[in-house]
Amino acid sequence: MQVTEDEAEIRLDRWFRRHFPLLTQGMIQKLCRTGQIRVDGKRVDAATRLLSGQSVRVPPLPEGSPPPPPPVPLNAATLRELEGMVVYRDDTLIVVNKPYGLPVQGGPGILRHLDGMMEGLRQGAGDKPRLVHRIDRDTSGLLVLARTPGVAAKLAAAFRSRHVQKTYWAVVAGRPSPQQGEVSLPLVKFGGLRGGERVAVADADEEGAASAVTRYRTLDAAGRKISWLELSPVTGRTHQLRVHCVALGAPIVGDDKYGGQAAQIEGLPPRLHLHARALALPHPRGGLLELEADLPPHMAETFRTIGFTAPPPARPALANAHR
Repeated sequence: MQVTEDEAEIRLDRWFRRHFPLLTQGMIQKLCRTGQIRVDGKRVDAATRLLSGQSVRVPPLPEGSPPPPPPVPLNAATLRELEGMVVYRDDTLIVVNKPYGLPVQGGPGILRHLDGMMEGLRQGAGDKPRLVHRIDRDTSGLLVLARTPGVAAKLAAAFRSRHVQKTYWAVVAGRPSPQQGEVSLPLVKFGGLRGGERVAVADADEEGAASAVTRYRTLDAAGRKISWLELSPVTGRTHQLRVHCVALGAPIVGDDKYGGQAAQIEGLPPRLHLHARALALPHPRGGLLELEADLPPHMAETFRTIGFTAPPPARPALANAHR
């Protein structure tokens, strides 16, 4: 089989699961290890990224279990909710403003999540939109979905190569000093599913430590008790912004996991005050797409209570596009 132009940059294992959904990851890896799957006649591993026009050898495939049942149709209320999240869409991608508390993907005990709702964004016989990146369950804001595997691969590559500029807003307890700067503290993951994954500041030479850099500036403050920060992650580590804010001595309001009691401010909603406000990303068809998302209700309430004034989100803009 030949790789189409739209499938360029997709991983080989994902290409196989797209065309042969009964294949498991383990099956694909075994077929690669034994040389039964080849690309342009050469042995490859499952993580190989494909190029347009390449030839993929598909061996006789083992019989699998019956195909999964079709997705359960979404009810009218869920479809309206999903449509209300859409900030921008065209024929290549969709950007939504994810609400607080909605998981991006499923997991143990998680039955309702954005990934399971995306059939509602499918157009006609097109592909089901797919996630390009993630944000935490309790973080609100902009999330990019790709309409095709090829677009997903291009956008994922842009995120990996740091060609996407991400801007978050946070309300924090305290006031950072200095009021703007850069936090460069390596992070290490620990814990598991049952106890919940956590990260912590680590020594640079500690096993598993990954560099993490966040730029920040204070946009407004109420004395020294509460501040509104703009956070720009240079790297994209798990819980990076939350841990770096604690390191600044200004935990994000509502962040029980990392801020503890210091993150609880009397009179403010006890929810995480972290919002993916803006994105600037290279559009798959050329140009720079710039987007902003309105605050979630609990953060808008906090802004009114404290007296912070947030400008309304700018309209989506696609600059320097190839016409």
